[in-house]
Amino acid sequence: MGLTIGIDVGGTKIAAGVVDADGTIGARAHRDTPADSVDETAAAICDAAAELIAAHDVEAVGIGAAGFVSSDRSTVLFAPNLAWRDEPLGRRVAEQLKIPVVVENDANAAAWGEFAFGAAKDVEHMLCLTIGTGIGGGVVIGGELLRGAYGVAAELGHMRVVPGGHRCGCGSRGCLEQYASGRALVREGRAQAEAGSLAAMQMLTECGISDPAELTGPMITEAAAAGDPCAVELLEDLGRWLGEGLASLATMFDPTTIVIGGGVSAAKDLLMKSAQVAFERNLPAKANRPHPSFGLAELGNDAGLIGAADLARRPAPPAEKTR
Repeated sequence: MGLTIGIDVGGTKIAAGVVDADGTIGARAHRDTPADSVDETAAAICDAAAELIAAHDVEAVGIGAAGFVSSDRSTVLFAPNLAWRDEPLGRRVAEQLKIPVVVENDANAAAWGEFAFGAAKDVEHMLCLTIGTGIGGGVVIGGELLRGAYGVAAELGHMRVVPGGHRCGCGSRGCLEQYASGRALVREGRAQAEAGSLAAMQMLTECGISDPAELTGPMITEAAAAGDPCAVELLEDLGRWLGEGLASLATMFDPTTIVIGGGVSAAKDLLMKSAQVAFERNLPAKANRPHPSFGLAELGNDAGLIGAADLARRPAPPAEKTR
């Protein structure tokens, strides 16, 4: 298959691109996401794709969307930040564009992009975590994307690490996302400042603000890169939680490579060193098993778009059969 279109549907922006078989983006289109309207969101997706189809010989479209996607890669069963509930997005867009369309979870699409063309392109078994406001994840085993019986596998950020811990947006308590995400980083930074920590107040000054409510994840990362002690400690704590969670995930999936992406990964060694130390410390039977390598994602914000486009080249997995 030649050119395909990848579409990454975010809470505020829709990014589309024409992608060749080598993972290279040849053209782009963007639209705002009308997140409160199912019909308007579908129309915006179609409009962005149609703009690209008009100028390129495109054979299929892949859509990456946050949420649960059915095993046939067509229906968005649930989306946390958009108005999709059992939404037949793939069929709707295919009928409008007159071209094959597949839908995939956005974190799965990003993981596949890194597997096919990025940081894990030389291995067959990989685990990818995208650390942003929340935590997304994807797993590739033996060169195949792990989707599970119903299409909703690899929700790695919702592995419980603290029974009875912080309430998560998924409804549970103590999910990894509540301790190793950008949201957790900001929560802890604000809490220290509000408690009167002199070190945290100095961090606010480094960030150019005085109100803890104005603190953001990128501010903390920039302050840490500048050597602010509080910001450095916050990122090291985040890395520790991440490494402990990854140690548990590695026992389940036994990856060759663990890839870390998302906005928080911009901290690079400030995050990765503490994550790897905590991983090595907590990996079960660590003296008697091979250890996976760690790496930073290479495709940046394009990983989901590129991955969705490449998945559009691949046949849908067979439906789950009962015995």
